[in-house]
Amino acid sequence: MAGIPTFAVPGRFLGVARQDRGAEYVVAGIPLDLGTTNRAGARDGPAAIRRASRMLVDGAHPQHWVEPAALPLADIGDFPLVLGDLRASLARIEAEAATCAHLVALGGEHGITLPLLRALARRLGAPVGLLQFDAHLDTWPENFGQRLAHGTVFRHAIEERLVDPRRMVQIGIRSPVQREVWDWTLSRGVRVITAQEALEAGPAAVAAEARAVLGDGPAYLSFDVDALDPAFAPGTGTPEAGGLATWQAQAILRRLGGVAFAGMDVVEVAPAHDMAEITALAAATMAWEYLALLGAATGRG
Repeated sequence: MAGIPTFAVPGRFLGVARQDRGAEYVVAGIPLDLGTTNRAGARDGPAAIRRASRMLVDGAHPQHWVEPAALPLADIGDFPLVLGDLRASLARIEAEAATCAHLVALGGEHGITLPLLRALARRLGAPVGLLQFDAHLDTWPENFGQRLAHGTVFRHAIEERLVDPRRMVQIGIRSPVQREVWDWTLSRGVRVITAQEALEAGPAAVAAEARAVLGDGPAYLSFDVDALDPAFAPGTGTPEAGGLATWQAQAILRRLGGVAFAGMDVVEVAPAHDMAEITALAAATMAWEYLALLGAATGRG
């Protein structure tokens, strides 16, 4: 934003002025963290991501030569939730998401992805492909006796046929996991690229495999910031050592031209655990990278 000091950029994502749901691309915050299993605080993620996004408005993307803030983009604020009621909040999120054509969601915990996928699959009339950056599989049948939690999201998504597991790739996985959960995930056809595998192969190889798995159909991007090593994203609820560097995640995303993305979310930013805004800036950057990819794909560069 020419002529505006960084600290004075308006408090919406990338400082965008438009706020209507009819925009081609819609940003919404979803401040939910009722289903977290370790450190709480992701309800403050949307505000922190918006604040950090001020650093991304000084010019165009240096590879795609797209200025994401100049796209037909709106920030409609935060979705309303039902205080203290996880199941009712998920239903409310699904209803809100159904009114947006192409949603970029700022979380919140990873549980928000389930209602977003429900709304998207219903609108498209078919399961979608899924690209998931994460330290965790999130295919547990339950978390501590609860069927609805941030670690069960993709078990539900697969069982409800919201995603096609044969067109699903998980990048950055490295947490402790029960063998039966690991085997169940692989048996459904999911391609799991562990953090170690991704680091050894390099971004170009990982991106090429992700494109091959996702194929030509519509796909969804879900970016959990704990895919990044805690050195680059300490402000998250369930950090795991040994993750990707921020530049490596960016390098993978920048090579995903041609994927028919239909929506994305970035989740699990818990800013109280990172007073320097490192995590929030990483999350804002991933959404910025995604929008630049969309802009390049539609010839707006």
